[in-house]
Amino acid sequence: MKPILGILLGEATGIGPEIIAKMCYYNKLSPYCRPILLGDARVLQMGKEIAGVDFSVKIVECAAQASWGEELPMIDLKNLDPAEIKLGEVNESSGRITGGQLTTAMKLCQRGEIAGFMYAPLNKEALQRGGYDFKDEHKIFTHYLETTGLYGEMNMLNDLWTSRVTSHIPLKDVAGNISIDKVVGAIELAHDTLSRAGFNKPRIAVSAINPHGGEGGLCGREELDLIGPAVKEAQDKSIAVTGPHPSDTIFLNAFNGQYDAVVTMYHDQGQIAMKLKGFQYGVTVAAGQPYPITTPCHGTAFDIVGKGIANIDATEQAVKIAAKMAKTNNVK
Repeated sequence: MKPILGILLGEATGIGPEIIAKMCYYNKLSPYCRPILLGDARVLQMGKEIAGVDFSVKIVECAAQASWGEELPMIDLKNLDPAEIKLGEVNESSGRITGGQLTTAMKLCQRGEIAGFMYAPLNKEALQRGGYDFKDEHKIFTHYLETTGLYGEMNMLNDLWTSRVTSHIPLKDVAGNISIDKVVGAIELAHDTLSRAGFNKPRIAVSAINPHGGEGGLCGREELDLIGPAVKEAQDKSIAVTGPHPSDTIFLNAFNGQYDAVVTMYHDQGQIAMKLKGFQYGVTVAAGQPYPITTPCHGTAFDIVGKGIANIDATEQAVKIAAKMAKTNNVK
C-alpha cells in the first residue's frame, strides 16, 4: 500500500495554495501516496482559481474516513477566510494558520493516521508573528515531536543531498562553531537520512572550510585539527565518507555522480551550488525527525503569487521523497 501522507497548503499569502491545486489537478500526488489535504477549504478554492483548475474534494474529519477515488480527501481546518488577507505579504493570521497546519499534521503522525507530510512553502516571519516563537520550522518540529538526537535541514536536488555543520549563523562565527563532534554529527545525520531514503551505503563527501582545503595548514588548520579527524572517526563507524575536499571543486565531482551527499561547513557553501544548479527543483527534508517531513526549497515566491505561473516540479519531488522515506521506514 502507498503511504498516507498529509499534503499541507502552506502559507495562504504565498504560492502554496496554487501549487497544491495544480498538484491535485495534474495527478501528481496519487502516483506516490494516498494524500490527505490539510488546510482551509476556502484557501484551497482560492488556489484553484489562481491556477485555473478544478477538481473534487471530500471533507473528512480524520484519516479513517478517507478514501481515494475521484474525490481527494481533505481535513478542513476552517481557520482562514482568504478575503481577510492580501496575497504577497507577510500576514500574522496566515502565519498562525500555517503553524496550525504543521501542529495538526504532527499530531496526525503521532496518532498513526498519516505516515508523514509534505508542506507547501511557508514564511518564517509570518510564523513568528502568528505566535510560533521559533527560529524556523525545524525547531517547531523538534519541540512538538520531542525529538532527541541529531536533527536539521537537508536539501536534495537531482539525487544529490547536502547537509551542513553550521546553518543560520553569521559567517564570522562559522569557524568558532566547527568541532569534531559537530562534523561527525552532520556526517551521521546525512548517512542516516539517506539510508531512510533508500540508499544502501550512501557515499558522502565532506567539504573543507578554508581556501584550497587549508593548503596543509598554510591557510588555516581546521582541516587538520577538526574536519579530517571527524572524517576518520566517521569512517571508523563504517560510514562511506571522504574528505575534507576543497570547497571550490567538491560540487564538480558531486554533480557528476561521484557522491550521494555533500556535508558543508556553512549555509552558503552548499546552498549557492545547489540553487545555481536548479533552484526550482530543490527539496528540503527535515532530517532526524521521527516522521518523513519535506517541502520544496523555493519558498513562498511573493513576487509571482496570484499570477498562476508557479512551478510544481519541486513539490512533486518533495512528495516523492516523503513517500519513499515512509516506505523505507515501514511507517503505515
